[in-house]
Amino acid sequence: MRKPARRKPARKKPANRLLQLGIALLAALAAAFLIPPQAPDSFQEAKQLARQIHGERGQTFYCGCAYQGNRVDLASCGYRPRRNAQRAARIEWEHVVPAWVIGHQRQCWQQGGRDRCSERDPVFARAEADLHNLVPAIGEVNGDRSNFPFTDRLSASPGQYGRCGMVIDFRRRQAMPPEATRGAIARTYLYMHERYGLRLAKQDRQRYEAWHRLYPVSEAERRRNQAIACRMGWGNPYVGEVALWRCGFGRLGEVAGSALGIAGSLAEAALRR
Repeated sequence: MRKPARRKPARKKPANRLLQLGIALLAALAAAFLIPPQAPDSFQEAKQLARQIHGERGQTFYCGCAYQGNRVDLASCGYRPRRNAQRAARIEWEHVVPAWVIGHQRQCWQQGGRDRCSERDPVFARAEADLHNLVPAIGEVNGDRSNFPFTDRLSASPGQYGRCGMVIDFRRRQAMPPEATRGAIARTYLYMHERYGLRLAKQDRQRYEAWHRLYPVSEAERRRNQAIACRMGWGNPYVGEVALWRCGFGRLGEVAGSALGIAGSLAEAALRR
């Protein structure tokens, strides 16, 4: 009696692996070719986007006061106006690296100041509108800080603005920010210096590099970096990496983002076979 022939185990079809790898490749290409939103062209446009990123409710950068819309709750942080109560009650969008610092190194500033640079110098216009450099600040603090450089060596103690830890030395034309903001300030200065080719004195660079090490990136800073990257197309590398595929640039972005996750799993499974 003849024994039934044994069936050979079915070979895994190479076509399945190719199909799965093809799905992964297509999804990756879809994400790679997504066109992110354009960075703002002007400071006015940047302020509108900054409001959306930071939300209608938040905290001011230097003093940690709660705000809603354009109004600051001074009692929430024990802020005491130094001189201008009206300006202290409103939010203004502060350039961490002042527009003066960006502009006075450029020829356009000598020909007509900030307005001239905004209108005629595209590099200045991009730097002035860079969302990584904009933070919500109490208007009075923004005005008092002016274009003063930051330091951590003022002998004066906080108290100019009640419980807010910001210190302004008008005679020496320097500002000493609260420790909680120094890391973010440093990373902004280092980023702006590199992206726009700004001159940075050796002493200032050493200070900001030290602050960058001493005051690590917070989770809130990472979230802000990701949100700004989704608006501009790039993040601040000193804060950390960003995932542009998660931004969901329109319906295509949503599909590609989902496809990337699925395709990655399929590719792994296919390679293990």
